[in-house]
Amino acid sequence: MRSFKLLAAAAMALLTAACGKNTTIVGTLHEGADKEVIVKLLDVNRFQVLDTVKTKADGSFQYKLDIAKGKPEFIYLFYGDRQIASLLLEKGDRVKVETDTLGVYGVEGSEESLKLQQVEKDYSAFMREMQGILDRNYDVDAALSRCYINYYRDRVKYVVGNSHSLTVVPVLFQQVNPGFLVFGQSTDGLLMNNICDSLKTKYPESRYVKALEKEAARRISLLDVENKVRNAPQIGYVDISLPSTDGKNVKLSESLGKVTMLYFWSSTAEQKMFNLDGVLPLYEEFHKKGFEIYAVSLDSDKAAWAAAVRNQNLPWINVCDTRGAMSPYVSSYGIGSLPMVWFIVNGELDSNANVRKASDIRGYLKKKL
Repeated sequence: MRSFKLLAAAAMALLTAACGKNTTIVGTLHEGADKEVIVKLLDVNRFQVLDTVKTKADGSFQYKLDIAKGKPEFIYLFYGDRQIASLLLEKGDRVKVETDTLGVYGVEGSEESLKLQQVEKDYSAFMREMQGILDRNYDVDAALSRCYINYYRDRVKYVVGNSHSLTVVPVLFQQVNPGFLVFGQSTDGLLMNNICDSLKTKYPESRYVKALEKEAARRISLLDVENKVRNAPQIGYVDISLPSTDGKNVKLSESLGKVTMLYFWSSTAEQKMFNLDGVLPLYEEFHKKGFEIYAVSLDSDKAAWAAAVRNQNLPWINVCDTRGAMSPYVSSYGIGSLPMVWFIVNGELDSNANVRKASDIRGYLKKKL
């Protein structure tokens, strides 16, 4: 009798576990007989491998997973290192996915997954357009600005119009490059906060909503610091001491010219182009008049930064803070995105001189020097 009860209990446990897998992915990997499909969950900012599924002779596969009510999950399918499908799944969803090894896919049975697919298509089209502008090598700055502004406005419209859909979360974290977020301004924290309030009414326990709430709070804090700096008529500056390419610390306070540009950047392709096309000509034109640059790289990869400085022969003061976004100077100077520029004139931070474009910097220097 005892063994019978144990068997019954075990059977019940298995049945309960099977019933717990409440969400199903039914897929077909075209030209993918006897291949492996890797199922990953997005754990806020990193992928967590859930399982590897073997396809049948006809390329079909099936995977079941447990998703808690009110906590949709971003699930991604990979073939090797290539992402071949993106899904946003809720409890009870039964989705059909047809894809190939290149990642051209279609999905049925999940409205949120369809929205996510369109979000990724729009982002890919934007990135292709940006790359096309860079490749043509003329009128680059103006064309890049127009392309970015148009996309930004379109994404604001999407986010506001879908404020109760979790698909807005990846939109709000999209990047043009590692140092340049689409929603990179500190003022975007206000939009994030409003969207977060809407999402919390529907998904109060979602890990993605909590991550967005944390980022919104960080941005709003930066905005507060930035406003305090800008609203002060003339204030002292926060001194900086960081290692240069020779490993020796260089202080900002000991590096001042008549006008000093405090320049925060990172060694991405776009910002390296800005160094040569925007900043270097200004340095060569105004340095003899008392213009100095104290450039702070927020690269976590010190070797990449040093290589960029060396290969571009950057003649100004170059230091690096490998703490990146965790640097205390990010908060001190209200840095929401890169590049960012402040000016120190005659030893005082000019709170009205936070500019980004080379043409604006030139105009400012002509007035001050």
